[in-house]
Amino acid sequence: MTHPLRRLAVVAGAALLASCATVTPYQPQVSRGPVAGGYTDTQVEPDRLRVSFAGNTLTSRETVEVGLLYRAAELTLARGYDWFELADRATDRKAYASAVGAYGGMSAFGGWGHGFGHGFGRHGFGHAGTFGFSHGGGLYPGWGSGLDIRTAERFTATAEILLRRGAKPSGDPRAFDARAVQQNLEPLIRRPAAAAS
Repeated sequence: MTHPLRRLAVVAGAALLASCATVTPYQPQVSRGPVAGGYTDTQVEPDRLRVSFAGNTLTSRETVEVGLLYRAAELTLARGYDWFELADRATDRKAYASAVGAYGGMSAFGGWGHGFGHGFGRHGFGHAGTFGFSHGGGLYPGWGSGLDIRTAERFTATAEILLRRGAKPSGDPRAFDARAVQQNLEPLIRRPAAAAS
C-alpha cells in the first residue's frame, strides 16, 4: 500500500471510531469499546461501600460525578437505608496528549497523566489538581510539517459511603437523602438505551 493510501486508511479508521463513540451511559463498568466506563461498587463493611463512576474521553466531569451520586443513592435504597454520608472522596482527571498532523492523522505516541481533586462541598465535587502528560515520537514519515497537540480527558469519581437509616441530619454537607438524590438526578441520567439512540 502506498503512503497516501495508508494515510487515507488510518484517517478513515479514526473517523469511524470517533463516529461510534458516545458519552458513557449509566451502566455497570465496561472496560472497552465506544461506551467504556460506568459504575463499580465494593462492600467494605456491612454499612460502608466504595463506589466509583468512570467516564470515557467524551464524558464530562459533571456527568461522572452525577453518576457516582446517583449510584450511591441507588445502593442506599436497595439495601434498605434512607440516607448516605460521603466519607473519603476524590475525582481523578487523566489527560492524554496526541499529535495530529497536517493530514489529520494522529501519531501513535502519547501518554496519560493524572491529578486528584477532593471535596464534595456544598456545591458538589472539588476541582482536580494539576496533571501531566508525556508524548514522544512524532508523525509518521511524509505526513507534512503541521503539528497540533490535542488533549483528551477522562474523569473518574470515587467515594466511600456510609449507609444510614432514619432522618438525615440537617446542616451536614456530607449527608444526602437517597430518595431526594435519586429524584433530582434522574433527569440527568443517560441510560444505555438512550445513549444508543
